[in-house]
Amino acid sequence: MKSSKIQYYFRHFIKGILFAMFCCTILLPGCGYAIYTKSSLPFDAVQIDRFVNRTSQPKLEDKLFRALTEEFVRQGIPVLSQAEYKLGGVIRHYDVRMLSEQSGSAAEYEVIIESDFTLFEPSGEKRVFKDIGSPFIVSFPSSGTLEELVASKDLALDRALQEISQEIVGVLIYGDEEVPR
Repeated sequence: MKSSKIQYYFRHFIKGILFAMFCCTILLPGCGYAIYTKSSLPFDAVQIDRFVNRTSQPKLEDKLFRALTEEFVRQGIPVLSQAEYKLGGVIRHYDVRMLSEQSGSAAEYEVIIESDFTLFEPSGEKRVFKDIGSPFIVSFPSSGTLEELVASKDLALDRALQEISQEIVGVLIYGDEEVPR
């Protein structure tokens, strides 16, 4: 008797799992979701080549290198010094602009960074991606002490570089179509 109850619940449990898998298979692709496997990635590994910093902000290329490395690894693509695909580029523009004002003083600033990226493929071809920047406004408040302002600016800069990295890695993985967010 006890064995038949266990079999009954087990059969319904399996049917429930199969139904859930069926629903996921049918419904998720219609919502814009896609499942990508490691074999569907456009390359196995990437080398992050030299970035030229044409701005007045020091060490920007080092921070971009770190953000790109983190994003590639997060997406399952190792960053290797001898990889066949090489990503390099130019950081063309960096600016901190006043975003809002209160009582005649700046209340909020935004960080703007624009870069060009070049992917060198093993075949000798190169793909150029111009004007890659943060797709969102990256802002920080100007309240507090000077040290707090500088710390907030640095955090906003890191966030902008992270968003740029997500943007370029997404374009490289998913192609030139709209990058899923």
